Amino acid sequence: QVQLVESGGGLVQAGGSLRLSCAASRSNVGIVAMGWYRQAPGKQRELVARIFSGGRINYADSVKDRFTISRDNAKNTVYLQMNSLKPEDTALYYCNALTINSGYWGQGTQVTVSS
Repeated sequence: QVQLVESGGGLVQAGGSLRLSCAASRSNVGIVAMGWYRQAPGKQRELVARIFSGGRINYADSVKDRFTISRDNAKNTVYLQMNSLKPEDTALYYCNALTINSGYWGQGTQVTVSS
């Protein structure tokens, strides 16, 4: 099992930045990918960014060139640096860890961008 704890959300004005962190309870051995998803009210949860164990990275088109996902294997932590935030980025952001057998979710951290 993997427990995930997110932090770093908050309220920011449009154009501002935030950095989200996701700390995993164990090393990333056996974890195929870690990523960030978000869910806005009334909408489905969507992939924001994902980093695979081999280093490949995926971004949603809506966040390319604004968000950057990275990881620190020594700290078992994945980060999401969010720049040039827009009101439409407002959502509950969830961390996800994917193994070959299952997927795990954090409790979510709220990001609110005011116009």
